[in-house]
Amino acid sequence: MRASQLHQPTLREPPKDAEVISHQYLVRGGYIRRVAAGIYSFLPLGVRSLEKVKTIVRQEMNRAGAQEVFMPAIVPAELWQESGRWDFYGPELLRIKDRKQADFCVGPTHEEVVVDMARKDLRSYKQLPVNFYQIQTKFRDEMRPRAGLMRGRECIMKDAYSFDASVEGAHKSYKVMYDAYQRIFTRLGLDFRAVEADTGNIGGSMSHEFQVLAESGEDNIVSCDTCDFAANVEKAPLPVKDFPDLAAFGSSPEPSLEHTPGAKSIENVSRFFQLQPRDVIKAVLYNADDQPAVAFVRGDHEVNEVKVKEALGVKSLQFADAKWFKERTGLHPGYVGPYMLENINLASPRGSAPRSVLDWDIRSMQTAVTGSNQHAEHHYRGVVPARDLADAQYADLRMAIAADPCPKCAGKLRAFKGIEVGHVFYLGQKYSKSMNATFLAQDGTEKPFEMGCYGIGVSRILSAAIEQNNDARGIQWPVSIAPFEVAVLAVDPSDLAEKLYTDLLAAGIDVVLDDREERPGVKFNDADLIGYPLQIIVGRKAAEGIVEVKIRKSGERLEMSTADLVAKVVKAIVDARMGTAIQLGAA
Repeated sequence: MRASQLHQPTLREPPKDAEVISHQYLVRGGYIRRVAAGIYSFLPLGVRSLEKVKTIVRQEMNRAGAQEVFMPAIVPAELWQESGRWDFYGPELLRIKDRKQADFCVGPTHEEVVVDMARKDLRSYKQLPVNFYQIQTKFRDEMRPRAGLMRGRECIMKDAYSFDASVEGAHKSYKVMYDAYQRIFTRLGLDFRAVEADTGNIGGSMSHEFQVLAESGEDNIVSCDTCDFAANVEKAPLPVKDFPDLAAFGSSPEPSLEHTPGAKSIENVSRFFQLQPRDVIKAVLYNADDQPAVAFVRGDHEVNEVKVKEALGVKSLQFADAKWFKERTGLHPGYVGPYMLENINLASPRGSAPRSVLDWDIRSMQTAVTGSNQHAEHHYRGVVPARDLADAQYADLRMAIAADPCPKCAGKLRAFKGIEVGHVFYLGQKYSKSMNATFLAQDGTEKPFEMGCYGIGVSRILSAAIEQNNDARGIQWPVSIAPFEVAVLAVDPSDLAEKLYTDLLAAGIDVVLDDREERPGVKFNDADLIGYPLQIIVGRKAAEGIVEVKIRKSGERLEMSTADLVAKVVKAIVDARMGTAIQLGAA
């Protein structure tokens, strides 16, 4: 492609609404343009990068035995009502009516459609296993779309769905997809981790997220410094803590009720008693299935709602309104504690006492300060959990943090920020049962399919790759995603630039020739901003058969002879297409 014929509207200044670097560079580099909040058009450079991601995804999905289909973007409400998600999914589901006032939605995901397709065509175990995938536009009506392609309302996604005759078969299909995802993100040149995760709105019982490591990421993940364990902090299990030996406390006095005026937050309570937050028990109040509930953690820890929901065994969990909680329990929000909680008559005529659960780490506290429940501006000091809270319900309730012990080995956890670009779920019979999707099993009985689903954020990958690969000058694309692999920059008039361009094209290299009548500085700046991985600068030494070659990622510059340049460039680019860095030695 010749730059003189290429639509590449680069900008010197970032858009005012672009907060993260990937959003800034995608707009400045001429890849995308905003149409509405969270909705973008892809310009020629953006389409080229998108197609390269799609190609790698297709190749690895096909290699894994999946078969490509294409399902409708507009889905009838009846299918979502069958699965039970029509009302459950929430306002992110864009609901619409056709001219006959029939209800439809714009599909954010396609479990219902693919199950409907499977129950019509897959009738026997002999047709299983099978995996269908598509690459298609999705729409989720995010309340606050932000960060360009990272948190848009419309996105391009690859979603796949496996159907198996048994749990064992479904687990095997899950592993096949897990391995395919490892190959995909490796070929895309991304530094990523596969982490254990919560299944969220999709449902299911086993899940891994594929996270691109980047400081701008919205997800907090941890991985072991010794073994291969990695998990979202919401999913990372933490070890059971034991009570210390009560004999070590001797004859400790009973907890004392103390007046603590103005001390409501953990910070203020710690300051009042001249203690550390780790010595205070924090209460988080919830509305759990329309019943009051409390989760207690150490004051320096954060509650993990996924774990709390599991520990309480509830379907719905939201932070409780303070007024509602007090009316239902008689407790004073801000002064709720586990000590003596079960011995106080808390139930009002309209409600009941709250359920409570404590984090394992509270068991290892020597003594603690905690709220007094019915007394505002009062706390109990000197609570000994091993003695005073021995009969409470305990569970793993908190978020994992750096330096926590690894649940699989003797190592320690490290903390990272991540951008989710892929997710694999084992669904089991969640959708096949609710939608009556069955097959004739080998024993002659009708059985529901065992399912898995597997998503990749194709358009989000562009943002994630940039967040991980950039500098002050622009994008540093991995070769496999770059719109063009090589840029030949014609600085001085010469036939050499044209010859190199033609020879590289003939050798199968994706190359752009910057033949524009622009100053050299403009060409250099645009090449760095757009992010061409390898730049061949044809300048004043062209007559001597010498050019300058720049590797965008490392910034390395080499003077090279053109005698065998094309062969060296071809080898370097072909090798780097598998996700590795460009390696190019001087002649």
